[in-house]
Amino acid sequence: MNTSKVTVPRGEFTVRDSGNIDGHPVVMIHGWPESSYCWETVRPFLKDTLRVVAPDLRGLGDSERTMESHLYQKMELAKDIVEILDSLEIRNFFLVGHDWGGVVAQEVALAIPDRVKRFVLMNIPVINNVKGNAEALEIMRSRNCIPFWYQHFQQQPGLPEAMIRGNEEIWIRYFFGKAGREGIISGDAIREYIRCYRIENTPATGAGYYRNMRYDGKRWAGLTGMKFPMPSLYIHGSDDTVIIPAYLNHIEDCFDTIEVSTIEAGHFVQEEKPEEVAGLLNDFLTV
Repeated sequence: MNTSKVTVPRGEFTVRDSGNIDGHPVVMIHGWPESSYCWETVRPFLKDTLRVVAPDLRGLGDSERTMESHLYQKMELAKDIVEILDSLEIRNFFLVGHDWGGVVAQEVALAIPDRVKRFVLMNIPVINNVKGNAEALEIMRSRNCIPFWYQHFQQQPGLPEAMIRGNEEIWIRYFFGKAGREGIISGDAIREYIRCYRIENTPATGAGYYRNMRYDGKRWAGLTGMKFPMPSLYIHGSDDTVIIPAYLNHIEDCFDTIEVSTIEAGHFVQEEKPEEVAGLLNDFLTV
């Protein structure tokens, strides 16, 4: 995909674009610790009638490294996406999000629901699923919340900045685990994420996603009973140790219409099984 810089009032962002401008836009938002590069393996399997538009989120990829912590609240990151789309003159679009990108996508869908025609989430809690998320958290507590260690670590003042710098390769490779070691996730992708994490201040800006969880959570606690109105699909990598199946409990209460597809994969489902994910997207993303 082609990459370009987009400058809007909220800042400067890098955007990948498949370039087929006559295609229906599908906005794909990456998670942590990735960048928009994570959609590169999916794109070749998508039908030509889809135009992929994939921004790098603030503080990750090649987008700007903002040091104001509050701008990493997910509602604020959604405002970035809306400005980018307005700048590109994209009015109506399909929306896909993975990991933190899935949370940002949910905030986008809340902010401009009339513009989101179809909605896909991958391996991330549904923010208005208060009941299901509480049940999943109880299971994680029974496991001493060990899978959440990296979230707690990044919330500590100064620690990520002090300990990740100079150790970016060890840090990034850890999260891709066996799938990375065995080449299921491409070496090129992991090297790209390492490169981006070596950009100055990224340990701090990456941690910003986690340092704002307390503020995000207070907002989401008030969303009980709200439903996403657009047709929606949840793709779940069943072997994820953090986004466990219990997070899908009760999600049917959070959407007017929702389909769930389970794939035998870990957390980075779109990179582990790109052809299978693309097949689901091709079937679902129809005008």
